Amino acid sequence: MLAIFLSYNTYQKAGDDMVIGIIGGGASGMCAALAAARNPQAEVIVFERQARLGRKLLATGNGRCNLTNMNAAADAYHGKQPEFVRAALSAFPVQKTLQWFRGMGLFTVAEDSGRVYPYSDQANSVVDVLRYAMAKSNIRLILGTAVSKVRKVGECFCVECQDEKFPCDRVIIACGGLAGTKLGGSMSGYKLLKAMGHSVSKLRPALVQLKSSWKGCVSLKGVRANCHVTILQDGTPFAQSQGELQFTEYGISGPVIFEVSRDACAEKGVWEAKLDFLPDISMKELCAELENRMQRELNAEDILTGILHNRLGRVLVSAAGIAATLPVSQLKKGQIDDICCLVKGLEIALTDTMGMDSAQVTAGGVLTADFNPVTLQSRLVPGLYACGEVLDVDGDCGGYNLQWAWSSGYVAGCSAGEVSL
Repeated sequence: MLAIFLSYNTYQKAGDDMVIGIIGGGASGMCAALAAARNPQAEVIVFERQARLGRKLLATGNGRCNLTNMNAAADAYHGKQPEFVRAALSAFPVQKTLQWFRGMGLFTVAEDSGRVYPYSDQANSVVDVLRYAMAKSNIRLILGTAVSKVRKVGECFCVECQDEKFPCDRVIIACGGLAGTKLGGSMSGYKLLKAMGHSVSKLRPALVQLKSSWKGCVSLKGVRANCHVTILQDGTPFAQSQGELQFTEYGISGPVIFEVSRDACAEKGVWEAKLDFLPDISMKELCAELENRMQRELNAEDILTGILHNRLGRVLVSAAGIAATLPVSQLKKGQIDDICCLVKGLEIALTDTMGMDSAQVTAGGVLTADFNPVTLQSRLVPGLYACGEVLDVDGDCGGYNLQWAWSSGYVAGCSAGEVSL
């Protein structure tokens, strides 16, 4: 036994080693554990309520694991105090993160966009090198067990799991957020920190698909398109981005939608998405091209062939109120203009997000004002640390959130383990 508890207020811990309890075995928790374990006098105990480490990591990047972004900087993050991330990102930046992974045997490749993936293109490569690195004599894993309570006991802590109690000198909360509940997202980290006196802001889904009532979405299920998207709230631009969009039976998805989904439909009002399917071609150029096609022996449904996905082109022609079999030679100038307007600015109604079950990241979280940004130690409870998504920090789409997990986990682990950054 690590300790004999005498009462709710005092206990005795055997040995002189520093015991660090890390609650959560995801990205930030594993990084924190490896950082803290650099101190040979530290005994690190990782509590993970699921049966294995890093389950959510396996699903990131569509199974490829977009583990960071070469462009990661403070301006890519959000929260009540977005500048909070600056110290951790500076202490453990992208290059240092990649060197850290390379030291564990992971080969990586960066795309032109800055997104970094394992060279194998498999998320399990990232999880495996972390799991193998965790096989240290001073790291103990307690899997398949949820932490029910963390109490401050004198100068130390009591971590309670079902019928067992573990004494710890330091505790790091790395439980992750509520997003992706099917993969392990939960309220546990927020509840543990609230019980210790911390406050939690409103939780909302971020990097999430959007629902639409436009019937064309069902017909276009599975169709992908390069698209400039503008989210409108009561006709006013709310967010915009350009990239790959994918239609689904319930609405719209894809990287470009994740980038503009934060807080979409969160307030009352009329929400719409304006879609430009040819962002690099002007309205004038498109109209001229379609007018030239009026000389061909084509039906109206095929007038956008070679420009857009065939199914998308036909749906847009139908949305313009034009019969599919009408010869293009019989189209009027106004009808050509209508088609061009839909290609360059289709507006579809948005009804909601897909919610926390489908979200990749949680917006909101434990208020960062009560944590030291340099050490990630609580200002309210000495010896208590937090890292990763449980804090009120969320990043843009493209590997930024995992970089925050690595940076914050490393800083919290080094700080708790009293080792140099």
